[in-house]
Amino acid sequence: MKTIVIGLGNPILGDDGVGWKVAEEVRQQLPAESSVDVRFLSLGGISLMEHLIGYECAILIDAITSDEEIGSVSVSDLKEISDYSAFHIASAHDASLQEALKLGKSIGATLPTEVKVVGIATNHIYDFSETLSPAVAGAVSKATRIVINMLSGIMVQ
Repeated sequence: MKTIVIGLGNPILGDDGVGWKVAEEVRQQLPAESSVDVRFLSLGGISLMEHLIGYECAILIDAITSDEEIGSVSVSDLKEISDYSAFHIASAHDASLQEALKLGKSIGATLPTEVKVVGIATNHIYDFSETLSPAVAGAVSKATRIVINMLSGIMVQ
């Protein structure tokens, strides 16, 4: 399966940069001959959807706010995550990824049939810093292992 791994966030906003850190670790651990593409992005919605065109599978890694313990790692199917655009009138500059994928498919774009989200729980996503908090930094290796294991499963299919 043509697969992309995307680290999401902003590396100068402390814990919001955890997606990039995990994606970097994943890239370093992939075999040199791997066909998996690894990207680092600070965007969402339609712009993110455009980066998914041509892939069959996508793994998105991002900081999330949740009731879980800071640094906990979760894996969800994008379809299981709330579509926040359903709660307001969405416009092109704030469409959810779910809505952007629907739009892309409606105009014939080839988009992933499977989108997984690896989330690392935090509550510090707006602090200017290039370092992660200790709890979130401690989750990087676990999240990396999870993504590598997911990729191993995809590559044998």
